[in-house]
Amino acid sequence: MLRTLLLVIAAILAASAWAEVPQPAVDVYLFWRTGCPHCEREIAFLDRLAAGDSAVRVHKFEVSGDRSNAALMVRVAERLGTEAGSVPLTVIGDQVWIGYLDDATTGREIETGISQCRARACTDAVAALAAGGAAAPPAAVVRPGRPLPETITVPLVGEVNTASLSLPALTVLLAALDGFNPCAMWVLLFLLGLLAGLRDRTRMWVLGGAFVAASALTYLLVLAAWLNLLLLIGAIVWVRAAIGLAALAAGGYYLKRFFTEEQPVCEITAPAARRQTLGRLKELAQQRDFLLALGGIVVLAFAVNLVEFLCSAGIPAVFTQILALSSLSAWQYAAYLVLYVLVFMLDDLAVLAIALRTLEVSGFTTTYARWSGLAGGIVMVLIGALLILRPEWLSFA
Repeated sequence: MLRTLLLVIAAILAASAWAEVPQPAVDVYLFWRTGCPHCEREIAFLDRLAAGDSAVRVHKFEVSGDRSNAALMVRVAERLGTEAGSVPLTVIGDQVWIGYLDDATTGREIETGISQCRARACTDAVAALAAGGAAAPPAAVVRPGRPLPETITVPLVGEVNTASLSLPALTVLLAALDGFNPCAMWVLLFLLGLLAGLRDRTRMWVLGGAFVAASALTYLLVLAAWLNLLLLIGAIVWVRAAIGLAALAAGGYYLKRFFTEEQPVCEITAPAARRQTLGRLKELAQQRDFLLALGGIVVLAFAVNLVEFLCSAGIPAVFTQILALSSLSAWQYAAYLVLYVLVFMLDDLAVLAIALRTLEVSGFTTTYARWSGLAGGIVMVLIGALLILRPEWLSFA
């Protein structure tokens, strides 16, 4: 009996000694951005976690207002083999989490990562980089699934189901409004007029299609370059505010033109320059050498679209800013750019098909351009205001 009692006392003392052993400290590094709703949810979760466990030390780095924090995030992402374009970005030891869904999913994964760090010696990648040292390669990069919330709040509308409004829907809307701008349409319409005079229908389709394809590629390259620039500097608050102000100004300008001009015209290219371009197109389309005609039209399409891009640069700027605000992977950014360009070119493809069949499209395009200018102005004003006042409403995940 005495022996049993001694064993019980020894077990109790051992358990007490074990309980008094402090838990190893674990450092959690969070890179976040002001106005990011996913970041705010994770911050609330980490604050509660740290309040209940003094051994969890949370280090927060706001990247939109601090260039040194943004630079550190880029270095951490590069060293750990992940992307620096999305927030929130969480690092525990040598594990990385990109994005935050909710406490039950991403939060649980972070808790598991903390437990794993306590069970083994973790390499503190961020501390090493902040001190100018080297970091070990990551054990894992975790990107939680991020379905859209069931509803979002839209100004003047209220709660809207994401089945009816989402980032893809917004992409399609902006691209459709951008598709019919008079600066791009006058070149295409003149080209179609030239092609319609050709007897070889195959030649008409190939040359017209080549012009549209070259225009699409040019637009895609410009959008990609713009997005990459915004991913580097777009997290800075004043950049977002500047684009918001530009969107407000562009939207107001579109609305003014709708009420003051009967017929939309391109104001970027001077009439003399347009006549010179049209003359070159005419010469190219009538070239007997098919390859020479094809190559010339492709090259001219690149040059013309680079210049005419300035005519409607406001909508692409707003679209790429919305993408930069969203927590997406590289392939998702690319997919949205391609979707935008495809929808943008659908207008041109429709005009091409109609013209080759009926040769009567100018009235349709003029009317469409006028009313799309009104819709574009309204959308630009709303999005510009959101970029300045409520950027988190445009942050899709």
